Amino acid sequence: MSDEAGGEPAPRGPVLTLLHRAYCHLCDEMQDALRPIAAAHGATVTIVDVDAHVELESAWGDSVPVLFLGAPAPGALLCRYRLDAARVDEALRAAALAPAPDFR
Repeated sequence: MSDEAGGEPAPRGPVLTLLHRAYCHLCDEMQDALRPIAAAHGATVTIVDVDAHVELESAWGDSVPVLFLGAPAPGALLCRYRLDAARVDEALRAAALAPAPDFR
């Protein structure tokens, strides 16, 4: 799992974004439960502190933890409060089958 701090190479597999808050037991539980699923699919998990981003806090602050496939703005909402392991697994399988973008 990665943090939002820079310095890491660009992810090669699917990216999951977890909006998280310090001292949130549900956030910690979702992060722990997500680890093996993400690893099994070669997914990168980006943890974003919702309180560090005014726009995210106002939109999602009462809903954390919330998990997206991709970034929160354009990404697909997968679950909030509790991990929906089946939905996450299905989304990651579908992402693996999606064609790679053609940047020619």
